Amino acid sequence: MEAIKKMPVVVYVESTPNPAAMKFVANVPLLENLTPLEFMSPADAKSSPLAMELFKFPFVKSVFIAGNYITIFKSDLVEWEEMMLELREFVRTYLSEGKVIISGKATKETNGNHTEVKSEEKNAQIVDHVEPQGELEIKIVNVLEQYIRPAVEQDGGMIVFKSFKDGVVSLLMRGACSGCPSSTSTLKGGIEALLKKFVPEVKEVVSE
Repeated sequence: MEAIKKMPVVVYVESTPNPAAMKFVANVPLLENLTPLEFMSPADAKSSPLAMELFKFPFVKSVFIAGNYITIFKSDLVEWEEMMLELREFVRTYLSEGKVIISGKATKETNGNHTEVKSEEKNAQIVDHVEPQGELEIKIVNVLEQYIRPAVEQDGGMIVFKSFKDGVVSLLMRGACSGCPSSTSTLKGGIEALLKKFVPEVKEVVSE
């Protein structure tokens, strides 16, 4: 069971390149032993008491929980200024009280084109690379981890490897990267250029 000990908690808010997403950063770890988790609806969030509580806010559309931050997507019907402080205080209080973040025992399981985390209650999508097959795919994942992931996490998102075929790298964009207006330029201008530099066999990078 994933929980945190009671301690003074500070939560601050960071904007992201995606106007629909805001990043709430804590000074305590949220997921110590899991890769990031994404919850697209209350039905997906039964393994996370924290996500379930966040979905009780009518303007919350999805929740992305990573190492020490939460990226929250809002409805277009409200502006961040109307609820940002309320959400920050809610998250700070929740963490300060040491409440459970992820319940049950979580394990990875591949299902079709995505990977899920299995818990005692309900499935949630785990945001992690597909297991690389062969030397080229290992190189691609290493470049993503070393050069791309830190920058993307700063913006409240995650980009993970899905497949490599006929010179084309397919990536999944999660968290604040999902639906972000600048994601296409980031994909082509940044990620594709880096992968081509370090892995010449890469001809194109696409997002699914």
